[in-house]
Parts: sequence; structure tokens; C-alpha cells
Amino acid sequence: MKKVRNVDVQNRNENVEQKPFHCPVEATLSQIGGKYKAIILYHLFEDKVLRFHELQNYMPNATAKMLTQQLRELEADGLIHREVYPVVPPKTEYSLTDRGKTLKDVIYPICAWGREYMAGTF
Repeated sequence: MKKVRNVDVQNRNENVEQKPFHCPVEATLSQIGGKYKAIILYHLFEDKVLRFHELQNYMPNATAKMLTQQLRELEADGLIHREVYPVVPPKTEYSLTDRGKTLKDVIYPICAWGREYMAGTF
């Protein structure tokens, strides 16, 4: 097995410290790891734009606090865009950024594997 050199990856936010990774899988999971991040990304690939309550409907076991935390982390990592409209009540929409769209080839195979697992085919 080829050893991967340490790579310092800086988040797009200037105030975030650099993170050393020792493996490409570790680097990927640092972006999409988390209880709901991959699920959020998947639904944004499918629906393009979603409001907070729509995401909650897709993940009924997620608390509002946990979902908010996961969305904020995805936004801080530059994977999703949060658009707040100045109306009453406030309207917030989430969509994928160009950087977030690059994860399609990661998220869809996970989805395909999950479908097979759920069907009991292996």
C-alpha cells in the first residue's frame, strides 16, 4: 500500500485552523462525516433547493439543533449555500455550491450501496 503524505488543507474560512490529514479517506470524511451531512447533501442533489423544514421532514430523527449544526458545518466548509430572505416569518433556503456539487460521485455510490444493503442482496 502506498503511503500518503501529510497534507495541510485549509478550510475556505480564513479563521479556521489548518487540518493535517494522513489519508485521503480522512480528508473526505472531514467534509462529509457527521450523522446527517451525507444525507443533507444527497437530498440537495435530488431536490436542488430545500428549506429547513423540508430537510427536517427527510430526517425526522434529527433534532433541530443537530440539523442546524450540520448545516452550519457544511456551509462553513463551502459545500452548501444558505440564502436567508428578509420576510416574516424568515425564509431560509439551502443549495449546493459548485464545490458541494463535486461530491456527487461520492454520495451517489454510497446511496447505491445503501439500496442494495436495504434490499438484503448481500
